Amino acid sequence: MFDQWGNDLGRTFVGLFGSLAAAAAAYRLRSLSVSGAVAAVVMGTGFVALGGPFWFGTLLAFFVSSSVWSKYKRRHRGKAAAEAKYAKSGRRDAVQVWANGGLGLVLCAGYAIWPAEAWVYAFAGVMAAVNADTWATEIGALSRRAPRALLGGGAVLPGTSGGVTPLGSGAALAGAAFVGTVAALLLAAPLAPAGVSPGALLAAAACAGTAGAFADSLLGATVQAMYRCRACGSETERAEHCGVAAERIRGFAGMTNDAVNLASSAAAGLLAWAIGCALS
Repeated sequence: MFDQWGNDLGRTFVGLFGSLAAAAAAYRLRSLSVSGAVAAVVMGTGFVALGGPFWFGTLLAFFVSSSVWSKYKRRHRGKAAAEAKYAKSGRRDAVQVWANGGLGLVLCAGYAIWPAEAWVYAFAGVMAAVNADTWATEIGALSRRAPRALLGGGAVLPGTSGGVTPLGSGAALAGAAFVGTVAALLLAAPLAPAGVSPGALLAAAACAGTAGAFADSLLGATVQAMYRCRACGSETERAEHCGVAAERIRGFAGMTNDAVNLASSAAAGLLAWAIGCALS
């Protein structure tokens, strides 16, 4: 019992120091705000202490790859047009960190309490979905073709919720497959979940993650709160624009971009669980 307690305590310290280093680097690179960095430390420590390299490594694959694409996009001259409508841009804050990784931590804790393959497939689906959505947003904003509304198919302005492009859709598939590939490879790491098929995990993550990204767009086009600025007249996800309160023109006030991300990733987790169990 004492040996196990010592092992758990050691993993917790490893997770804490590793997460501190990663969060500090992300803060210096302007990928995280102060609140986002604190949330990342808590989350990263939890993933290592409760799970180990498989769980933390999959989370890291999402965060690092998404941050790289975000930095690349910021050098592109067309980024401002796409980001003008976003509720948040630039550094991720604590709410964004928890919206993207919080459900994954719950699934990691679930596996620690009651080990079962279903937790693993659902986790891969959740992380693949948030990665697919982020890649689609960051890379799709660079498209030279105008986005089309997921509902109706008409041309919309860059940054419009529910707008999709071929480039962004391809990026969503690539982002989901990337997380699935990393997760499958990490099954060979120490303390990784046993009995999970790498092929089934990759397939479940790629399919469910891509579906989750499209679900995010669908929710963005239907129930997400959208506003019109009373000063400049532009449509935005922000409840305040140009320093004044904006007018809500559709959607529900509680369905922010972070809430939509959480809902779509949860749906992807359920789908990945179903696919993984069917294939295994």
